[in-house]
Amino acid sequence: MNITSATYVGSKPHHTQCPNDGRPEYAFIGRSNVGKSSLINALTGRKNLALTSATPGKTMCINHFLINNKWYIVDLPGYGYAQRGKSAMEKLKTMISSYVLEREQLTCLFVLIDIRHDPQKVDLAFLHFLGSHGVPFAIVFTKADKLPPSKVKTTANKYLEALKEDWEELPTYFITSATNKLGRDELLDYIENINKNL
Repeated sequence: MNITSATYVGSKPHHTQCPNDGRPEYAFIGRSNVGKSSLINALTGRKNLALTSATPGKTMCINHFLINNKWYIVDLPGYGYAQRGKSAMEKLKTMISSYVLEREQLTCLFVLIDIRHDPQKVDLAFLHFLGSHGVPFAIVFTKADKLPPSKVKTTANKYLEALKEDWEELPTYFITSATNKLGRDELLDYIENINKNL
């Protein structure tokens, strides 16, 4: 897929306030500082489309980017960042779960996981939450350039093995790096194929 245009549309605190034009939405979510904004910028080829930050937990709203005037990339707040305070955490949890469970335009949720770390409880719990509610999703391992290829494969397999304990069918997954564009074409082709079948 060739991305010819990518436009920031807006940030909203609730999914009912987001664009209502029926275009498919591909949302990106993960723990804070997993590299969400960097990956969105790499996918779109726009350096500062999604603002990156060294501070975890900066994304606090549902951010929409219109791609090729046909579909949306949605940047969701990160989960699992405990230093926001209890009320802020609950507010974000409600925002995320209501979007994920109630947003009709959500076509696929890409769950970003930092490949540098062994399986984390918070990630596995979120994946099981999605699976139990029938939310269509795929796993995107990020920051693969930070590890040797053998270690990347080992960590990815650890996650898949952990999921096999409860699931018969494993989700689609991608190995990516925003730095060297690894996995970019595969991810965009995946989205393009879904769009063609809608």
